[in-house]
Amino acid sequence: MIKQKKASQEMILAACANLKGIIYRQKRYFVYIVITILSLIVPFVRLGDSGGHVFLLSFDHKQLHFMGIIFDMQELYLMPFLSILLFLGIFFMTTLAGRMWCGWACPQTIFRVFYRDLLETKILGLRKKISNKQKEPDMSIASNKVKRFIALGIWLLLCLCIAANFLWYFVPPEDFFSYVFNDSFSEHPILWVFFIGIATFLFFDITMIKENFCFFVCPYCRVQSVLYDKDTIMTVYDYQRGGNIYDETGVKMWKKPETPNAECTGCEACVSVCPTHIDIRKGLQLECINCLECADACVKVMGKFNKPSLISWTSMDNVATRKKVQYFRLRTVAYIVALSVAFVGLIYMSSTKENMLLNINRASELYHIRANAIENSYAFLFQNTSNRPHTYYFEILNNDSIHIKRPKNGLLLEAGEKSKVVVVLESSHNPNTTQENLSVPLVIRAYAEDDDSHINVQRNTVFIYPPKK
Repeated sequence: MIKQKKASQEMILAACANLKGIIYRQKRYFVYIVITILSLIVPFVRLGDSGGHVFLLSFDHKQLHFMGIIFDMQELYLMPFLSILLFLGIFFMTTLAGRMWCGWACPQTIFRVFYRDLLETKILGLRKKISNKQKEPDMSIASNKVKRFIALGIWLLLCLCIAANFLWYFVPPEDFFSYVFNDSFSEHPILWVFFIGIATFLFFDITMIKENFCFFVCPYCRVQSVLYDKDTIMTVYDYQRGGNIYDETGVKMWKKPETPNAECTGCEACVSVCPTHIDIRKGLQLECINCLECADACVKVMGKFNKPSLISWTSMDNVATRKKVQYFRLRTVAYIVALSVAFVGLIYMSSTKENMLLNINRASELYHIRANAIENSYAFLFQNTSNRPHTYYFEILNNDSIHIKRPKNGLLLEAGEKSKVVVVLESSHNPNTTQENLSVPLVIRAYAEDDDSHINVQRNTVFIYPPKK
C-alpha cells in the first residue's frame, strides 16, 4: 500500500512537472496568436472623426496616421519621437530581459514555429517530434517528398498574405486591394515589386535560411552583447547544481558531468529541442533566442526526479551568487526615465496637430510702387489637413496701415486638398526715412471661416518699403 501510494505521488509529481514543462511553450504560443491577430486587425481599425488608422506611414498619400490622427508630410515631427521610442524600447528590453523579443515576438521566430512545429510536424507529420529539432526529415521517402511539397505550397500562399499584411502599414488596405485587383502592374510597379519581393524573401528565409538568419544576418544578436549586464535575465543553465559540461575554453569535457552530486543526467533533451542547434550548458551564446524550449525539456526530465529544472529564465548573477535578480537598477531606471520623457513628448506633439497648413513665400520682386500705394506680393500655400471641407481666409494682426488688396474672398478646400494663392498686400503710408529698403515684420493669422476658434494658424513674414527719395 505504501509503495503504491509513493508511486502514485511520483506520478502526480511527474505529471505536474510535465505541465510546468510546457508552460513556457504555451505562453509563447499564446503571445504568437495575440501578435498575429493584432497584426492582421490593426490596419483595418480606424479611429476618431478623421477616420485615421491606428498606425499607417503612407508614402502614396504622404501621411502619417497615429492613433487615428492624420499628419501630413510637413507635420512629420512625430517621427523622431517614434524612432527614439523604438530604439530606447529595444535597448531597455534587451538590458532587462535579453533576447526576449527574439524568442517571444520576432516574426522570424513566429513564422519558423508555425512552419516547422505546426505545419511540418503537427499537421503533415513530416517531422516526428517537436522535441527533436536536430533531426531533419528523411527526404528519400516518397511520402515525405509529397508532404514537403504540400508544406511549401501552403507556406507560399501564406507568404503572400504576410507580405500583404506588412504592406498594409504603408498602403492602407482599402487602397491596396484596389491597386492589386483593379489596376494593372504598370500603374503601381513599386507596390508589386515590394509585394513579390517580401513574399519571396519570406519563403526562402523560413524554408532555407531558417535559424541561420538569427545569428548570421540579424544585427540584433550583435547588439545584445553590449547591452547585457550581470542582472540581465536570460536562459541560463545552473552549473552549480548540474555540473560543468564544458571547460573554460568552451571544449566539451563529457556528456554527463562526473562531478560528485552533479544533477545533470546527460540526456541532452535541451540540445535536441533547441531550434538554433546550441547546447545551453555551454553558457551565454549569441545564437540563444530566449525561447526557453530547453527549460521546458529540462523540467520534464528533472521532474521525474522530483527536482526543479536546471535551466531557467534568470540572471547569471543569480546562478553564481543565489541573490535575487535586480530588475530595477541604474541602467533600467535610466531607460524607463528616457522612455517616459520620449513618450510624453510624443503625446504632447501629437496633441498640437494643426488642422490647416500655411506656407508663405515672398515674390522675387521686393515691392511695386503704385500711384498712391506700395504693394508686396506673396505666394500663400494652403492645405486642409482636416477630414472635411473648409473655406480659409487670413488677416494681418500687427499693422493697421497694411491692407489686403487681393484676394477679397475666402478659399474653399476639400479635405486634404492643397492650393496656392497669390496674395497682394498694400500700404498707402511709407514710414521709411532711410536711404535703404525698410523691412517691417508682419504677423499673418489664417483661419477657417466656418471654425475660426479651432482652425487657425499664425505665420511671420515681412513687408518691404522702398527708401524715400
